[in-house]
Amino acid sequence: MDTDTDTDIDTAEGPRLSWRQVWDRRMARHGLSGTPASAPTPSRVADVVAAMCGAHAQVMSAAELSVGARLGGTRADVRAALGGADGLVKTFGPRGTVHLLAARDLPMWTGALSALPSGPNGLPQASRLTDDQTEQVVEAIAVALTDADEGLTADELGDAVVAATGPWAGDLVMPAFQGMWPRWRQALHLAAHRGALCFGPDRGRKATYLSPQERLPGFRPAPADEALGALVARYLHAYGPATPRQFAQWLGAPPAWTATLFDTLAAAGSLRPVDVEGDAGWLNADDDADPDQEAPAAGTLRLLPYFDAYVVGCHPRDRLFPGPAAARALSRTGQAGNYPVLLIDGTVAGVWHLRRSGRRADLTVEPLTRLTAARRHALEEEAARIGSFLDTTALRLTVGTVTVGPHA
Repeated sequence: MDTDTDTDIDTAEGPRLSWRQVWDRRMARHGLSGTPASAPTPSRVADVVAAMCGAHAQVMSAAELSVGARLGGTRADVRAALGGADGLVKTFGPRGTVHLLAARDLPMWTGALSALPSGPNGLPQASRLTDDQTEQVVEAIAVALTDADEGLTADELGDAVVAATGPWAGDLVMPAFQGMWPRWRQALHLAAHRGALCFGPDRGRKATYLSPQERLPGFRPAPADEALGALVARYLHAYGPATPRQFAQWLGAPPAWTATLFDTLAAAGSLRPVDVEGDAGWLNADDDADPDQEAPAAGTLRLLPYFDAYVVGCHPRDRLFPGPAAARALSRTGQAGNYPVLLIDGTVAGVWHLRRSGRRADLTVEPLTRLTAARRHALEEEAARIGSFLDTTALRLTVGTVTVGPHA
């Protein structure tokens, strides 16, 4: 699908799709084509998050808006789903970043993520954990959280890890914000991927960590092969057609490793090739839905927050961010998600920024294309939806230049 990658997919016998059909199917499967519902239950919230393969939650308010864009309701509905086996779990997901995941899917996620090859973490050699130290830290985390019914803060967990392993685990070697973090925290996301850790309820302004067993009694990671096959299937359903390299970028895995994984699944008959106007990719073999029966995205206008799953997971970038959208809304390295985006007909057509003051808010939207009367009306409806979701008393919409930078 990207012109410089994955060119050896034979689509001669596969189906053909247009890009219009691709955007229609992706928007429909993300729940972005229709009007969001209201008053969602925790299980319905989990359904939506499962369909999008997790909501990026490094900034919790953005994760809430991502779910709200697909479901309606208010952010209180998302927060209410963070508990119980039928709702959400907050943990470290794809790319080692914090995500909201459907709790019922945690065995699949941990089985798949724990099977990923490890790579360098970017720290100087003297600051890194050795392989043996990493295993000691992960084991210490698992033991400490097993008996912590109310969860542990990072400081409390760190004390337990250092006591179980040695003072080296507490060495302040990791640059973090305005200070330094202890060495053991390099293994925090790996402990989550192994199924030893997830987030618990905040304790004041501090995050806590729990054993997933507290949320899901009887929990255990699924077998690696089963979990990886299921995760590829989920990704291709939501973001396909896609290539192994695109899946690797989304997951944070080595491209050569994902190429082998796709080859194995294709040989087993789980995948089939597809041509999209000359670009090659893969779909699930059992994905036989008539593309013309997907809810059409044409005419659909949506406002998606920072690091929304749709923007991060969809490829190729030059089609998702056409023309001036690439320069305006992508980082210099091509990373997506640094700006909240205006989506029209399934592709990026502008950026936006929200500034809140108490229960009042100012929403500035910078379109990169002309807004027809119908699109302006749709934008006003989107602004009203965001205002309702955030429980604002007044939201003022301005169509003009967004003057703040990324992550503002």
